[in-house]
Parts: sequence; structure tokens; C-alpha cells
Amino acid sequence: CKKDRNGHLYNRKSDFRVEYRLLEELEHSMTVSRKTEKAKILQQLLKIQNSVKRLQQQLKDVKPTPEFVDKIKEMMEEIENAINAFKEEQRQIYQQLLKEEKAAINELSLFERKVELWVLGSSTAEKVLKLPSARVTVDKTLEKHLPKEVIEFERFLQRTGGRQGGWDDYDHQNFLKIRTKYRGRLSYMDEALEYLNGRTKEDIEQHDKWYQEFVILHERKKESIKKWKEKQQQEKERNLKEKEKSEKMLKERWLQREEAQKQKVDERKRKQAAVEVWKKQQEVAFAMDQASQLKLEEKKQQQECQSHLKLLLERNTLQKKVREELEKLENETREETEKEERKQIAAQEISKFQEHDLHKLELRVLQKHAKETEKQEEEKRLAKLREKVEIRVTKDRSRLNRPTKGWEERRQETTPAAAEPQLGVPQRAVPAWRGGL
Repeated sequence: CKKDRNGHLYNRKSDFRVEYRLLEELEHSMTVSRKTEKAKILQQLLKIQNSVKRLQQQLKDVKPTPEFVDKIKEMMEEIENAINAFKEEQRQIYQQLLKEEKAAINELSLFERKVELWVLGSSTAEKVLKLPSARVTVDKTLEKHLPKEVIEFERFLQRTGGRQGGWDDYDHQNFLKIRTKYRGRLSYMDEALEYLNGRTKEDIEQHDKWYQEFVILHERKKESIKKWKEKQQQEKERNLKEKEKSEKMLKERWLQREEAQKQKVDERKRKQAAVEVWKKQQEVAFAMDQASQLKLEEKKQQQECQSHLKLLLERNTLQKKVREELEKLENETREETEKEERKQIAAQEISKFQEHDLHKLELRVLQKHAKETEKQEEEKRLAKLREKVEIRVTKDRSRLNRPTKGWEERRQETTPAAAEPQLGVPQRAVPAWRGGL
């Protein structure tokens, strides 16, 4: 169906290609707008979905801390605000679409009324009746919508030769002029015969009968059209009332829906508040439970830690004792080894010292023997000298108590002169109260 429509509308050989091009551009812009709006909505929904997934991921690892609770609360508020903003935006878009729909319905109604007026109006009938052919045809599609009197009038014209009764325009206009002059009385016949050359009395009488029937049917047609217009006006007023009623009902339904939506929102908020209270209670209970469990676990861990420390202490004590015993044994072994080594070293050193002392003793004996030999030789030499020179020396024991010449000279040099000032090291003054101390 869409392919057929596009084939008729967008055919390049069509006479209305320029007008249809505007429709094509409008349809393209609306398609692009719909795709853009769809992508925007999907992006918003995807963002909300990701936020919900992050919240679910956070709730898998619950921590009984105020920071975690505040973080979860903040994430829930962000998600709620995003959902409310999305709903508010969609509600405004929906209201705008409703307004545009109402405006489009009003425009369509106006165009429908114009089309009906074009179909049923006198202008259309007149155009149909003024065709050049003498035999005027009524479209079968119009017969379904035209009143009965209009159809009878049109068929009368078809049957009798149009709006001039088969006469030409000149004769018919003269006939109408004369008949109007005599106001339809039969006395106009003689003058009509004079003006209408080539027309007999029977033709004029027959044309007069045709004209009388034409006037009657035309009046019926006018009356019928008048009634039809009144009916259309009444139907229009009724349609307007029904439309106003339907709009009122739609407005009431919309208000009811808005009220229901508001009640749902209030109910949801109330439930959400109750859920929040319940969640907080559960969080507090969970936090208390977690705290008690943590205390029990801490106590258990402390006991385990104490027992572990006790075991470690005992093991360390045992290890320390074992290590001390090992160290003691190692020290004893090392001392024994060192003692043996010292004994060996001492024995070696003693042997070395003994060898050294023996060597020194030998040297001393040799030196002593050499000195004795030298002394004996010196005594022998001195004895030989004494034998050659006789020494006579007198002893004066008083010389031991007398000063020597050098001492007397030094005493003379060191005697100070009375007039020369004595130079000495400066000293601090001594107070009077300290004098003699």
C-alpha cells in the first residue's frame, strides 16, 4: 500500500510533482525527527538502565556503614529523578501531540465541510448545467449525495433539453422577456408569435408548459437546497456539540487519568517512603546484627589470637631453650676446641721461646766470655803499662766542699743590679681583706 502511494505521489511524470515534492520533504523531515527522538529516548532509557544495574551491583556487596547507606540513597535519588524527568518530558510531548491532533482534526473537519459544500453547493450544479452539450448528465456518484428534488430537476433538464428547453438562447430570452412583461397571462401569445419567428403557437404553449414545470422544479430545488443547508447547519452544530462533548469527555478522561496518575504517583511515593522506612529499619537491624557478629568475630579472633600468641610464646620459649642448650653445647665444644688449640699453640710457643731463650743464653754466655777475655787482655795491657810508668798522686779532700771556678763565675753573672727595674709577669691585684691569707 505504501509502495502504491509513493508510486502515485512521487512519480516524476505526475502533473503535481512540485506539490508532492513538498510532501516528500515534509515526510523525510518527520522521519528524521522520529528517528532522532527514538534515539534520544533509547539513550535516556539506556542511561537509566545502567544506573539501575550499578545500583544492583552495589547492593550485592552491602556494607553496614553510614557512607555506604548515603551512597545507596544518593544513587536511588538520582535514578528516581531521572525517571521522573523522563516521564515529565514524555507527558509534555504527549500533551503537545494531543494539541496537534486536535488541531489536525479541526482542519480535517473544515476541509470535509468544504468538500461537502463543493459537492452539494449550487456552484457545482451550475457548472454541470452550463456544459456546452444540450444533454446534461448527472454523475452517478453525485446522485448518492444530492437531494431528491435536485436529482428530479437535473433529470428534467436532461430530458427536456437543458435550461432553455431545447430552444436557442435568443428565442428563450425573448420568450422570457415577453412572458415577464405580461406576468404569465395568455395575452402575450400574439406578441410572442411576432417576436419569435419560426415558432408556432403550439411550440410556444409547449415551451410555456415546460417553463412552468421548470420554475416549479427549480423552486423545489432551491427549497431543498435551503433545507439541506439548514440540515447541514444543524448537523454541523450537532457535530460541534458532539465534538465539544467528546472533547469535554476527553478532557475529563484526561483529568481523571491525570488524577489517577497523580494518585498512583502519590501511592508510589507513599509506598516508596514506607519501603525507605522499612529499608532503613532493615539496614539498622542489619547493621546491629553485623555489629554483633563483628563483635563476636572480634572476640573470637582475639581468643584465637591469644591462644595463637600463647602457642607462639611457648614455642618460642622452647625454641629459645633448645637454642640456648645448643649454643651452650656449641660454646663448650668451641671452648674445648679453642683450649686444645691454645694448648697446641702454647706448646708451639713454649718450644719457640725455649729455643729463643736457649739462643739468647748462648749469646749471653758468648758475650760474657768475650767480655771476660777482653777484660783479661785490658788488665794484661794495663799491667804492662804500670810496669812501665809509676803514678804519684796527692789527695786533697777539702776540694770536695769548695765551689768550682765555673760556679763562682755564674754567681757573679746572675747577681741583679739595684737600680734596674724588675720585669715580671703581671698579676691580678689582691684585695685588702685577703691580705695575709
